Amino acid sequence: MTDVREEEVEFTAMRAQGPGGQNVNKVSSAVHLRFDIRASSLPAHVKQKLLALPGRRVTKDGILVLKAQTSRSQDENKALAMARLQELVDAASVVQTIRRPTKPTYGSKLRRLEGKAIRSRLKASRGGVDE
Repeated sequence: MTDVREEEVEFTAMRAQGPGGQNVNKVSSAVHLRFDIRASSLPAHVKQKLLALPGRRVTKDGILVLKAQTSRSQDENKALAMARLQELVDAASVVQTIRRPTKPTYGSKLRRLEGKAIRSRLKASRGGVDE
């Protein structure tokens, strides 16, 4: 797992949206996190996965933007945004194992055909009564 260095992250404070009364109109508690993927110290394969993230979180310039506004505290929102960024980086750093296709064994083919034969006989025995 690769950790994101805090020097590579830029925070911008702004007013949060939604309810909160006078507090939401006075205090800049929401946080915009901006992370330049291309200029970061992450490995190349992690950068590629982050740049390919769906949605509008990554700009055309390769900057990942996250917004955190759930808490009334700016420090808590910063910590939440950093945690979300770290989750994204951790998910992107996981390397998928290559699937190698295998062939069914001779025994598994026989068992499958035997099961089909049993089912066929069962269904054939359900026929109507001959007069």
